[in-house]
Amino acid sequence: MLTKRIIPCLDVKDGRVVKGVSFLNLRDAGDPVELASFYDQHGADELVFLDISASVEGRKTMLEIVRKTAETITIPFTVGGGINSTEDIKKVLRSGADKVSLNTAAVLDPYLVNKGAEIFGNQCMVVAIDAKFNGEWGTWQVFTHGGSKPTNLPVIEWAQKVEELGAGEILLTSMDCDGHKEGFDLNLTKEVCRSVSIPVIASGGAGKKEDFWQVFDKTDADAALAASIFHYKETSVPEIKSFLKDKGVPIRWLD
Repeated sequence: MLTKRIIPCLDVKDGRVVKGVSFLNLRDAGDPVELASFYDQHGADELVFLDISASVEGRKTMLEIVRKTAETITIPFTVGGGINSTEDIKKVLRSGADKVSLNTAAVLDPYLVNKGAEIFGNQCMVVAIDAKFNGEWGTWQVFTHGGSKPTNLPVIEWAQKVEELGAGEILLTSMDCDGHKEGFDLNLTKEVCRSVSIPVIASGGAGKKEDFWQVFDKTDADAALAASIFHYKETSVPEIKSFLKDKGVPIRWLD
């Protein structure tokens, strides 16, 4: 059985890690390189680095911070934000990332996912989906540009499409739950996991160690991602892993 992964997320704006609630009211959480090193040393399975304002501001990912972060860690490292071409993907991977995450760019040019998978391999291509429940539709809607722009795409259909295009993984964030610390969106995660065969990372809403147990017990998520509860030392990766280990969840354990 594959081990479940615990992934801290570094949302970076203006060179600093930030965190908000439902993508709003951002506050500072520290230096990305220092935080990445800390998580690497304290049992994180992977890291996700998201340059959250790159697409909104129409600029490229901060490659120098990516390079410095990659130099300090040994665990797999995914980078997203402002990646709009295969040349951008190449630059990010050459800067030390193991995988790239596409969100806005994938919606605007779906075949960038396909081209990236063909050139660099499916394992490098992560599609991030920012999902918000649409009451009129009765299902979840895809948002882009850091959660600021609605699309006409239903989440389930889009998840299936990106799998067809060659994505190796989906990073699924519930905008409704993000930053509220009341638990992952289990219904959303369950439905997306059912609709695809590639790994799904659950994101948005983690507030305590029990939330990680719930998402692994109630859904087929392959990994769980969190930010603020780690950055502000409300819990730790070792504490969560110890709890999950006692619950019988298969995890990578560092003695």
